[in-house]
Amino acid sequence: MGTSKRPSKKYKPPLKVWDKARIDRDKEFRKVYGFKNKRELWKVESKLRGIRMRARDLVGLKALNLGQEEERAFISSLNSQGLVKEDASVDDVLDLTLQNLLDRRLQTFVFKKGMARSIREARQLIVHRHIVVGDKVVDTPSYMVKRDDNEKIAFSVRSPVSSESHPIRAKKGEQ
Repeated sequence: MGTSKRPSKKYKPPLKVWDKARIDRDKEFRKVYGFKNKRELWKVESKLRGIRMRARDLVGLKALNLGQEEERAFISSLNSQGLVKEDASVDDVLDLTLQNLLDRRLQTFVFKKGMARSIREARQLIVHRHIVVGDKVVDTPSYMVKRDDNEKIAFSVRSPVSSESHPIRAKKGEQ
């Protein structure tokens, strides 16, 4: 559990610390998705592990002809998060990969929408509170963007970056 002084960890580190294949994979993810440290990746892996564990439990209940309503609620929640389609099954949930979750992070959305020139710049814009989702300023790069919020990502009105003439917003060809 943990107390307010010592909250519990939201992740589990890898069991094999010096596994060459895992280290190389983590380096590639860090380069592509712009993590600050490996802990961010471990948190996403733990979230995926939890989703897959819940899906396996539902498969077991399905074998006993139980849990149809729970399955619909689970799929509905994953659909609202943008991880699966509306007509998905538990097997589709088990097919989720780490990239599916990493693509739902706010940092990735800001970069892919062209609001930042690099994934690191996207992180900086978010941390410096220049990005809003809907009408709420979000300063967490690992914020998981929901399906409804895809089009609501923009620059904050109070931010100097919201001006088209700001140097950060200049296109690469103009420099």
